[in-house]
Amino acid sequence: MVDRETRGEDALIQTTFAPLASGFSGAFGLRDDCALLTPPAGMDLVLTTDAVAEGVHFFSDDAARDIAWKALAVNVSDLVAKGARPLAYLLALSFPERPDDTWLAGFQTGLADVQTAFGLSLAGGDTDRRPGPLSISVTAIGAVPHGRFVQRGTARPGDLLFLSGTLGDAALGLLLRQDRARTAQMGLDATSAQALVDRYLRPQPKLALAPVISEFASAAMDISDGLVKDCGRLARASGVSARIEGGQVPLSEPALAAIAHVPDLFQVVLGGGDDYEVLAAVPPDRADAFREAAAKSGVAVTEVGRCADGQDVTVTGRDGRALDVALGGWDHFPS
Repeated sequence: MVDRETRGEDALIQTTFAPLASGFSGAFGLRDDCALLTPPAGMDLVLTTDAVAEGVHFFSDDAARDIAWKALAVNVSDLVAKGARPLAYLLALSFPERPDDTWLAGFQTGLADVQTAFGLSLAGGDTDRRPGPLSISVTAIGAVPHGRFVQRGTARPGDLLFLSGTLGDAALGLLLRQDRARTAQMGLDATSAQALVDRYLRPQPKLALAPVISEFASAAMDISDGLVKDCGRLARASGVSARIEGGQVPLSEPALAAIAHVPDLFQVVLGGGDDYEVLAAVPPDRADAFREAAAKSGVAVTEVGRCADGQDVTVTGRDGRALDVALGGWDHFPS
């Protein structure tokens, strides 16, 4: 006998999620236990998984569309940093209780927005109900030309460090999302404050940069837990030292305005997370070609430092003076 809850789950899958799988034939309309994916000719598959949880990565009263966007976009960001283009994703949802139809419609719309923006489709997944906050796990699958996967641990001494986009908007946006009174404290108008909050709510992976990373970078990773922490991870994995020049770190106009009003916010920019930009190590003799290719792709990249022999990570402030590198960054299991 099929019980009421199972029937309800099947209906939820077919109504909310099956339409998101219509563009991927190997999903079989979400009517099978597994999906089928044939790698494109001459390509290697790239797999990544990230989870977002209520109260950790998003607020309980965030719009369902924004929650869906973030859950999928942060995984796309990982693929971009490997030089891969997205193909499909698996989605696992753990609800404390069945959400209402309005929330589900917003969540579906948010996922559809990301699929359209980044060119991938739902391939399958799972839904369940368990105690605790809402948790969303995504496994994203991408493709990169054979042998062109870009690791984080293959930077070399002398490589230049480049950063895509602008840094720190999301970290500042989180402060504003937590307390809108900080708008005035940061010297911002409502439009500038909302621009920062939007960067926190909806990360914007630089998909157009993926083939440029694949062609020119000797190592790369996305910036999810803060520039200082993630640069340290890249340096340690590669067995090199790294120097970040704070005066060269790219900042948006709202971030510049906030830092001009409260200079200590620059440390939030360097140590905060949720940027989902790409940090790439590029050989010096390929740097000009990298800049040119990035510009043609429509993505701004900025040289922010250099790798060298050794093991340390050093950081300078906007005034050129050395900063304490223990600037935080997100850690789920701090010591």
